[in-house]
Amino acid sequence: MTTLIYDGSFEGLLTAAFEVYERRLLYVDLKKGERRTDALFDEVIQVITDNARAERVLAGLKQKLSRMGLQRLYAAHLAEFENEDNMLLGYIRYVFDAGQNIEEDYGNKYVMRVSELVRKVRREKHRMEAFIRFQKLKDETFYAAIEPDFNVLPLIIRHFKNRYADQQWIIYDTRRKYGVHYNLHHTEYISLDFSDVTPTKVVSAYDEGEELYQVLWKNYFKSVNIPARKNNKLHLMHVPKRYWRHLTEKI
Repeated sequence: MTTLIYDGSFEGLLTAAFEVYERRLLYVDLKKGERRTDALFDEVIQVITDNARAERVLAGLKQKLSRMGLQRLYAAHLAEFENEDNMLLGYIRYVFDAGQNIEEDYGNKYVMRVSELVRKVRREKHRMEAFIRFQKLKDETFYAAIEPDFNVLPLIIRHFKNRYADQQWIIYDTRRKYGVHYNLHHTEYISLDFSDVTPTKVVSAYDEGEELYQVLWKNYFKSVNIPARKNNKLHLMHVPKRYWRHLTEKI
């Protein structure tokens, strides 16, 4: 058994797949993190992410998978579930080793698991697109903090870039400590310093009219609420409590 240690990135995953084929490895255990020294009998290899090697694997996948199939693999990786690295590597190896397209081969455990992960990630993506609430800052930038269960930020960029093309905005994942900034022309990944203010409460940087907008928004939700039709169970099903801290109408 050979243990491969990689950095957890998608490019790192592709580089690990390259190592498997270059070294002709048969039995592999892929793990995220730093190299461990507690393996007495296993060979341990630290996989250094190599963009050139990752691109070669990606090019091979494009020949074997449809565009949607490749997107599904990427989405499954964004789930970031512990101990799922071997499943993703197994999927990649199955893609290359099979003599035909494997995207609909749900009898295979790797294909089935990737499909399950994709469903979870897509559900979270749609919820983020629906639940994100922006707050206007003094510099005219609109800011939103999120804490998704899965790393869906890369998947929601296009939605918000199209929807708010005429506004500068920042969506920041406080759990993973990175965000996306749109400057009216293009987007870029950023990291913010919250040493002086918590990431979810940037009140000191609010625009003067932001508090009024929040009050109006809350009053709107109160006015459209029909007490006789209140269904807490259904409401929690569609808007789980873990999202409430970032919803203006719930604060």
